[in-house]
Amino acid sequence: MSSQIHAREATSSQHFADKIRQFTPNWFAVTMGNGIVSLVLTALPQSFPGQHGLAVSLWYVDIVLYTVFAAMFAARWIFYPETIKPLLHHPLQSMFLGTLPMGLAPIINGIVLFAGPHFGAGAYSLAYGLWCIDALLAVVVAVGVPYLMFTEQSHAFERVTAVLLLPIVAPEVAASSAAALAPHLATQTAQLVVGAGYLLWAISVPLAFSVLTVVFFRLVIHKLPHRDLGPSSWLTLGPIGTGALGLLTLGQAAPAAFAGTTLASVAAIARDFGLIGALILWGAGLWWLAVALLFTLRYRREGLPFNLGWWGFTFPLGVYTAATLSLYRVTGFEAFAVAGMLFAVLLGGFWSVVLTRTLREVARGHLFYAPCLATARY
Repeated sequence: MSSQIHAREATSSQHFADKIRQFTPNWFAVTMGNGIVSLVLTALPQSFPGQHGLAVSLWYVDIVLYTVFAAMFAARWIFYPETIKPLLHHPLQSMFLGTLPMGLAPIINGIVLFAGPHFGAGAYSLAYGLWCIDALLAVVVAVGVPYLMFTEQSHAFERVTAVLLLPIVAPEVAASSAAALAPHLATQTAQLVVGAGYLLWAISVPLAFSVLTVVFFRLVIHKLPHRDLGPSSWLTLGPIGTGALGLLTLGQAAPAAFAGTTLASVAAIARDFGLIGALILWGAGLWWLAVALLFTLRYRREGLPFNLGWWGFTFPLGVYTAATLSLYRVTGFEAFAVAGMLFAVLLGGFWSVVLTRTLREVARGHLFYAPCLATARY
């Protein structure tokens, strides 16, 4: 009897160890999706019973999930260092390193929104410290992963998809968090954060649009990607939505941060330019949104196999929804409120389906698999 118990414990231990070895950064897309749903809930122009409680609960869940995922990913680096090189050299898996900083951003925003009003300066200081880590990590990923693409990885034009956007978009996500955080910081720190936010935005958005151009051309020549990568169609909406949100919110934060300084007039221009730029980007996003919807309907007829990439249905649409609702708050145009509510309903539907499927597959033990290790040689 004792030997049977020890055998079961050894099997369980080995099973968990294999999950660590097979853990991929794709899992951080779960925190991105849950996090953006939480933030959209707080931004809705119409309220419903339990809305705030649901948003806060999702934020708490996000913190737990991110902590667990970060621990598992760190354990893979520590206990299975031989698996890291295949990850970095894999042309698809390495792209998801961008989800590490992007998954942290909604948690930082949640600290500002949910913890700040209760804990004051301490919460904002914590958010600022985490934001500094997030911004640094975003830049490292945005530079490091493309460098590996240029020097080590094997890419072919017919295999290009919007997944290439993931490491590049991370800095502009951090830029949006900078705008949310700045109004709660001391003046000089707020100025630094807003200025850094614009730099992060500039690192990301132009590069993202260059990738969008390549993706468009690839679609013209080679048509739709394989159905396994069907959800990547929505990733094109991410940099546009986050770019619009960052430009608008940084512009709103700049005048207060630079009031009474020689840059006060420049900050006023940034506010106006932020609104105009956000409107332009939002309009561009409508085209990619329509195309993503059409692609999804086509894939649905063919059958979409579930994988963690399905979380790509949530975050890009979520940031575009957040940008839409922010435009409503700034302009007062009811059309943005209606559009934002429609997008939020669609986001809620996607999130519910993807979350349900994820929980079901986790229970079956099917999602802990690292493709980069399948052909790796040690």
